[in-house]
Amino acid sequence: MSDTFGIKRFIIHRALPYGGVYRPFRAKPLILILVLSSCGTAKLKRYSLDYSAPAVEKTSSNSFASGKNSLKQNPYKQWELYIEGNPLERGLLNGALSDSIYKHQEKVFFKKVEDLVPSKFKQRFLRNFLAWYNRKLPRNVIQEYKEEIYGLSRYAYDSLDFIAPKYARNLYLHGAHDIGHAMQDLALVGCTSFAVWGENTDDGELLIGRNFDFYAGDDFAENKVIAFIKPESGHAFMSVTWPGMIGVVSGMNIQGLTVTINAGKSSIPLKAKTPVSLLTREILQYAKNIDEAIAIAKKRSIFVSESIMVGSANDNKAVLIEVSPTKMDVFEVQNSGRLVCTNHFQSAAFEGSSKNQKHIAESHSQYRFDRMTELLNLETKMDVERAASILRNKEGLAGRQIGYGNEKALNQLLAHHGVIFKPKERKVWVSARPYQLGVFVAYNLRDIFDNKSSEFLYNELESIPKDVFLDTEEYQNYERFRGFDRRMDTALKEKSILAEGFIEEYIALNPEFWLVYYKSGKYFDIQKQNGLAKKYYKVALTKEITTLPARREIENKIE
Repeated sequence: MSDTFGIKRFIIHRALPYGGVYRPFRAKPLILILVLSSCGTAKLKRYSLDYSAPAVEKTSSNSFASGKNSLKQNPYKQWELYIEGNPLERGLLNGALSDSIYKHQEKVFFKKVEDLVPSKFKQRFLRNFLAWYNRKLPRNVIQEYKEEIYGLSRYAYDSLDFIAPKYARNLYLHGAHDIGHAMQDLALVGCTSFAVWGENTDDGELLIGRNFDFYAGDDFAENKVIAFIKPESGHAFMSVTWPGMIGVVSGMNIQGLTVTINAGKSSIPLKAKTPVSLLTREILQYAKNIDEAIAIAKKRSIFVSESIMVGSANDNKAVLIEVSPTKMDVFEVQNSGRLVCTNHFQSAAFEGSSKNQKHIAESHSQYRFDRMTELLNLETKMDVERAASILRNKEGLAGRQIGYGNEKALNQLLAHHGVIFKPKERKVWVSARPYQLGVFVAYNLRDIFDNKSSEFLYNELESIPKDVFLDTEEYQNYERFRGFDRRMDTALKEKSILAEGFIEEYIALNPEFWLVYYKSGKYFDIQKQNGLAKKYYKVALTKEITTLPARREIENKIE
């Protein structure tokens, strides 16, 4: 993801009415935004609840407890969070238990924003713009979640209060995915998911797998949280998340209902509405079947386009709830027990739209859809181990080598998490670091919510071993490549000279990846060595290029 949450791209190209060319801001528009932002945040600044901070016992360096509630880091470096109570209690307990990693997560995120927008002036503009843009966000978040977020925000990092008050800041972060998605007008991440049931699984039961290919830097993915929440009202549920986040991107409740989200092509709205992760959180907490999930989705107005895959043990099937700021539709496969979802729409209301068709033609969504379909066709009966193997697949169509880290692969070697659900058995497997290659750690919701003990919550016996790829020279080369790639990006940005032999070694570490040839060509282009630039651009065209616009750009550079 080149621009975290779309912030840099929006600030430079979208916020100014100058055809995408940066010019100094005019005083009147800036003053107007400052006035609007002060009006928009006044209520957020006044929002306050009476509370008592929970007492937390630190039982070890990576283990914290408060009554029945706990946060522990298991041997696979995943944080296991267990919380019970009313909304405010849940937020306070979440913040108190995860205090240090929550503060770290905030610092990491805003440091990323600072790196992308180094200008102090632009940062001030960004802060005021987001305050104005989010002016009606509180109206679109239900009271229960506002209270939970308020409690959590009491433990936010003090030194970041200059960005926004703690409560407002945490609300902004819950809408960050939506804001960036909307501002960039493209899918932020290349998530891929599938569901199989009936004759497609070894026991006939519903089985769901998904990769959440979200990347905001290695530091952001360092503290993965597997949260188990037992609310005062609604259904107990689990969610794969990160510190400071109560919304849901991947989760399952005790009724065996699952939700996962995949970004779709979206237009830019004029104001924030309900963050999609809070909509899916509400579905998970209050729905026990697909009909109830659809009814909840109809009640909320969101501000981006999204595919929500809902799986249900009670229905023994999965559907896609496809939503946008203006409409909603449900896609259900006919006469089939298999559903695939990437980042384009499939329902009647969305499929034929020009925006969706353009996205299919130009992005890597259809390629991943076809690759997932190809791999599912090779399996006569799916089980959990085969599902993990598919989520870890790094090759292109027909098993072609397309370079490690290619966004056309199901496993792009950057995922925040991979997850597998068996809803009827209330079991879930969550990938440990790195990417989807580590152990898929097993959890059983019935065991956890019915008989929670002080021990770790995972089930060692049912966990899926790590991918053997981790022990190969190819994996070591890929990790070295990532370091080289960062050095290449720095050289391109600063127009500096690379050491002799760097380009050759850089390419040798990931020789099938189109991007190494494109960046090498760009490097020599900057150095005015046109012959070498053209040579590498031409090689890039022989590889599996991620998107149609990228291919066109290379062709134009050659011309």
